[in-house]
Amino acid sequence: MSMDWRAVAERSIAGVPPSIEEARAVLDAPHSEWLSVLDAAFRVRRHFHGLGVKIHVLLNAKSGLCPEDCQFCSQSSVAEGEVERYRLLSKERMVDAARRAKERKAWKFCIVTSTRGPSKRELDVICDAVREIKRDVGIRVCASLGLLEDAQARRLKEAGVDRFNHNLETAERRFAEICTTHTYQDRWETLQRVQRAGMEACSGGIIGMGESDEEIVELAFAARRSGATSIPVNFLDPRPGTPFAHLRPPEPVKCLKVLCLFRFVNPSRDIRIAGGREVNLRSLQPFALWPCNSIFTGGYLTTPGNEPNADHRMIRDAGFEIVES
Repeated sequence: MSMDWRAVAERSIAGVPPSIEEARAVLDAPHSEWLSVLDAAFRVRRHFHGLGVKIHVLLNAKSGLCPEDCQFCSQSSVAEGEVERYRLLSKERMVDAARRAKERKAWKFCIVTSTRGPSKRELDVICDAVREIKRDVGIRVCASLGLLEDAQARRLKEAGVDRFNHNLETAERRFAEICTTHTYQDRWETLQRVQRAGMEACSGGIIGMGESDEEIVELAFAARRSGATSIPVNFLDPRPGTPFAHLRPPEPVKCLKVLCLFRFVNPSRDIRIAGGREVNLRSLQPFALWPCNSIFTGGYLTTPGNEPNADHRMIRDAGFEIVES
């Protein structure tokens, strides 16, 4: 029996998330219905976000050298592939990167480091850079610096960081298969510290790491409970030299149904189509804008992405509008 997708959308708009059975039905929808699912998700997206698309630009401010063993990551301690490895960039380089991000019509500039958590020196440099960025560049700033303590979160807030990213990555029940050097609870507690300090939380995960549909549904609802205002949905781009290099990510239509699921469960949040967009969605990339109101452009730390001008053109060609800082 076909699902009434419009009714699912209307309940989502009213603040009633789909039931677990309805959430599973999104992922199980037959090929003949995926455009109906997409249209329903677009109803929710348009209600809360109109036709706007927020562009985010990442800076890999410290590459490689990470002591954690996240199985998907080319910068982790267990990865054997070739990636750039360098210590924290200077304040000047961070500020210059923020200026370039604003020129690329970025709504938010994201400073990311490969680390378990920031050292005092790293936090000093990043806070100095953020203060200068907010004063001289005038762009919103997100930071992704690993696990945080309360005092570190307060320092970042005082420096002007608007949002802090720390992804849950996967369902809690599977987390130990993804990483053993810290726990799911460690990540959850960092998200709560960020919000107590007055920053917005950003938290999503990666699809395509061998999880079941039930675990995808669990992640979508966990993102809702986390309080995150921004939810990046990544699709695995298997990196050579990582333990997950052999995995095959989902097909493009399945990726779109995952994005619709996250929109139904998190109707008013920013849903960002993040890493792996280009290689997983392929020719269906523009359709991701129907459930998602946010994208990354210009690359994903150690992997390339679309050029900003190409993404600007895609957004406009699809009938959407760029929301600038």
